[in-house]
Amino acid sequence: MTQTARNRSTLRSVVTVICLCAGPWLAVPPTRAQLISFPKQDLIDYTSPNPFDRLPDGRPKVPDELIERARGLSSEEVWAVLEEKGYRNQYADGFHVLYPGKTMVGRAFTVQFMPARSDVDDVAKAKAKANGLSKLTNQTAIDLLQPGDVLVVDLFGKKVNGTIVGDNLFYYVMKATRSGGLVVDGSVRDLDGISEIDMPAYFRAVDPTPIGNVMLSGINIPVRIGGVTVMPGDLVVGDREGIYFVPPQLVKDVLDRADEIHVHDEWTKKKFDEGKYKSSEIYGSPSDPKLQEEYKDYLKRRLEEIRKQRSSK
Repeated sequence: MTQTARNRSTLRSVVTVICLCAGPWLAVPPTRAQLISFPKQDLIDYTSPNPFDRLPDGRPKVPDELIERARGLSSEEVWAVLEEKGYRNQYADGFHVLYPGKTMVGRAFTVQFMPARSDVDDVAKAKAKANGLSKLTNQTAIDLLQPGDVLVVDLFGKKVNGTIVGDNLFYYVMKATRSGGLVVDGSVRDLDGISEIDMPAYFRAVDPTPIGNVMLSGINIPVRIGGVTVMPGDLVVGDREGIYFVPPQLVKDVLDRADEIHVHDEWTKKKFDEGKYKSSEIYGSPSDPKLQEEYKDYLKRRLEEIRKQRSSK
């Protein structure tokens, strides 16, 4: 085993998360706070509906071909399925968006920081040192990234000293994830340099200070981004409006429904282009029985064409 591999294995065994919990991670008064770990088997248990293979770290591995399909998704298409399935807390917005015209898609690699507390941090550092790690920093997590990952960081909205990366580490993330992306409920620095690097990013603020006065409290654990509980391995889909975190078991449903929505929108605009109908006669569904049959035939034909074209690639 190489030294890098040993470090990765060691890190997974020593990184811990402070959790204020009544259930696995529901907030309760601080007096009942517990220091817990989130080992690989727990990750597998809590993501058991996952229909796909898993990465070596235990995260669900949404297939690369589905990730590529997801690059054509819009927020509305994702919302339609999540709303129907009862997942109403999967969307976060209010970020600065580095590339509004570039869709971000990838598997969530989650990281959590908490405000520094010396007695807790001292224990974490001692455990890390005992297992061969000199320190626990933002780079500890960044060095574990894989192709297809989106780095999702809970930095509790911190601006000053909440800068997960500057342009150099942002460049490293881009190379390690192959332009996967970054979501941070916190800040970044060196925006001029970051803006020249071809990778999507969503961040709350920009600040010149380096990261500090925080402690790394968890890697690939459930984290909160805005009003969303993000699980490691969720499919992350970001556009100019905001970010969706899609549970792996719903990815195929979302993509299939998106095909139907694309065809519906295509047919609707074609009918508008004819100039013969009022909007209410066509959108959201045609009122005339003949138009309804026309749309059903069009939908069937176009879905067959889309799937045939996709299977030939």
